Amino acid sequence: MNIGEIAKRAGVSRSTVSYALSGKRPVSEDTRRRIQQVVDELGYRPSASARALANGRTSTIGLVFPPAGNHYTGMQLDFIGSVVEAAAAYDYDVLLSPSGVDSDRSFQRLLGERRVDGAILMEIRLADDRVDHLADLGFPSVAIGRTGDPEGGWWVGLDHTALVAACVHHLADLGHRKVAFVNRPEQLLHAGYESAHRGLDGFTKAAAERGLTVETYCCGDDAASGQACLEQILHDDPATTALVTLNEAALGGLYRGLSEAGRHVPRDFSVTGVVAGRWAETVTPQLTAADVPAAEMGRLAVELLVERLDHPDVAPRHHLLVPPISLRASTGPANSTSSDGSRPASGSLPG
Repeated sequence: MNIGEIAKRAGVSRSTVSYALSGKRPVSEDTRRRIQQVVDELGYRPSASARALANGRTSTIGLVFPPAGNHYTGMQLDFIGSVVEAAAAYDYDVLLSPSGVDSDRSFQRLLGERRVDGAILMEIRLADDRVDHLADLGFPSVAIGRTGDPEGGWWVGLDHTALVAACVHHLADLGHRKVAFVNRPEQLLHAGYESAHRGLDGFTKAAAERGLTVETYCCGDDAASGQACLEQILHDDPATTALVTLNEAALGGLYRGLSEAGRHVPRDFSVTGVVAGRWAETVTPQLTAADVPAAEMGRLAVELLVERLDHPDVAPRHHLLVPPISLRASTGPANSTSSDGSRPASGSLPG
């Protein structure tokens, strides 16, 4: 079914049908009702390309989200799902583009062919050419994450510096003196991934403030790498009693390495970090962590982008989130003599 058939049945011209459906020019109320009656009877729905030609909008958001490694982690998939769900509430579809740099052909097609009305960028780096490129073009975009110069931009961020520091202070308050930091893979740190750098900065400063003895490690985004990293930690200093991690994908391997080394969590060794809540609750014992609010961050990013699209002249806005540390069962006092690994009741600490 097309506009020509609707025009024929309604006894009007094709252009009149187009004006009635797009609202670009006034049409008499009687004519509009007659056209709408035919549209309803036929169940007509204009194609996406036709709507784009009529109103200059595709009703599609681009999600520019390169996988950090050779696969998406659970947390990354949570973010993708949150953006899709939030966009649907505004009647937007989402087109996923696994683009990493502004020279990427997929990224250029997204922009050059105007397949989307705006873009949400993820896996942000401190120096991110995609953010700079879109800003230079004046193309509406919002970042989930912050560059090294976040002032004036549109973004939703997690304060990794403050959150990792809160984890360190929590461990220090429990009496831990030798603590390791398990970061993202080395190539991501070298590439300037902001979460890896800001998390490392928070860990280093908080550890220095509390006078802790520490070591930092980069770890691959998988369980096998997590186990190997834990083995390296205990090899480097067997007296290490706790760790903080940003690496959700390696978490299962870290736990397995502790188990195989005969370290009971939390009686002999405490584990904490920055991880999405539902992933923190999949390990045993459940992880004391700053729960990454993926759903909220995706929703806020979509809201900001829709605001940009509807009000192009509005001043840039951003959100920096600092969720509390959720106390679960993976942290306890250093040198605890408890035989069953018990700890205080669950709760939360300010982030």
